[in-house]
Order: sequence, then structure tokens, then C-alpha cells
Amino acid sequence: MALPYAILAVLTQRPYSGYDLAKCFDSTVGFIWSASHQQIYRELTKLAAQHYVRSEPIPQEGRPNKKLYSITAAGQAALQAWVLEPSPAHPLRDELLIKLFSGSLVPKDAIVTALKQRYRQHRISLEAYQTRAQRYSLNPVALSDAEKLKYATIRAGIHYEMAKLSWCEETIRLLIG
Repeated sequence: MALPYAILAVLTQRPYSGYDLAKCFDSTVGFIWSASHQQIYRELTKLAAQHYVRSEPIPQEGRPNKKLYSITAAGQAALQAWVLEPSPAHPLRDELLIKLFSGSLVPKDAIVTALKQRYRQHRISLEAYQTRAQRYSLNPVALSDAEKLKYATIRAGIHYEMAKLSWCEETIRLLIG
């Protein structure tokens, strides 16, 4: 499971409170691995029990103390070991494809409508990736290795969304002639 490692990856940047980590997660690795704030808090508890993160209480006036989480040397070693492990390819799991497989049971217009809706979703995602990529794309060759790797993850998202858009267009043309 990548979620604990995604959290550790974000914590390599700097220490965060749980709340700030969840917000930062959404704007950094959240575009490639989603998690609810509750999932992030649960994983922080597990990571602390494994001694991969430590928390420092930060007193606040009029509110409960917040915890500032940072990655430990053991957490960094675990993250490094995980990065070096092979990553299995995961099978395609898409609810829309099951619906298409059984799509002959409903009017063709309903399937085309679903494909157009999916197209719009991929278009929005593509635009979000392209916006993120602008930060890096002026001169990607001049980026540090760390920034090049972040840029590569964004480019993977761009390629994925473009392929899905192409597939939606192709399937709609196939159905409507």
C-alpha cells in the first residue's frame, strides 16, 4: 500500500501538523494518490507506532495542542527501501468499462451520455495536470533531479488523461457512426 509512503514522502519536505499535512497532501501527491483526511490521520498514528514519524506537541491558546509530525531516520530508511522495491502493475478497474460491457441492455444514447460525461471529467483532470506542469516546463532539463522526478509524475498524469480522452472520442465515434 502506497499511502504510508506517500505521507512519508510529503514529510521529507518539512514537518507538518496533521491538518497541514492533509492540505499539503492534496496539493502535492494527491493528484497521483488520493486519501481522505481521516485516512491520513489513521496512517500517521500507524507510522508513529512504527517509529517512522515522531510528533511534537505545539501548544495553542484556546484550542487543543496540535502535533507537528516529522519523518524519523527509520522512516526515511523505510521510504528509501520502498522506493527501491519493484512496483507491480495493477489491473485496469473501471466501473464505466463494466457498464460498457453490458451496454447493449440500455439505449445507446445512455452509453454515449456516460462517455461524454467521462470525457468532461478527463478534460478537467488534464487541465489540472497541465497547470501543475507549467511550474516545471519552462526548462525541464535545467531542473534538479528531484524536480525532474516530480515533473515526470505530472507528465505521466498528462499522458494518462490524454489517452483516456482519445479513447472516449474513439468509442463515441464508434457508437454514433
